[in-house]
Amino acid sequence: QVQLVESGGGSVQTTGALRLSCKTDEYTLRYYFMAWYRQAPGKEREPVAQIHGGGVDTYYVDSVKGRFTISRDVHENMLHLQMNHLKPEDTAMYYCAARPPWPPYPDWEKAPIKYWGQGTQVTVSS
Repeated sequence: QVQLVESGGGSVQTTGALRLSCKTDEYTLRYYFMAWYRQAPGKEREPVAQIHGGGVDTYYVDSVKGRFTISRDVHENMLHLQMNHLKPEDTAMYYCAARPPWPPYPDWEKAPIKYWGQGTQVTVSS
């Protein structure tokens, strides 16, 4: 059973920054597709970013490109999401997610997630 434990959420003002972290096991971090999702009140959960392939392959939704960076630390078994220039519309519960490397999906945003963390709240005020 894969366990994902998020931390690092909080409240910041517009243009501020936060760094989210997700603790998991080494095998999952190295070989699974790891991602961050978010869900704002009254909205569906949506993908934010994904990482795979030795940390080289990264993908972002358009709304966070240039502001967010997904990365992983294999020594600490941690997945991170560095969020800069935060906006009020980034306010949401953020979830760490993982899915096995097989079968592959051409559209990462639509790939089904097998494991979820419990979530960490991010609130951005104007």
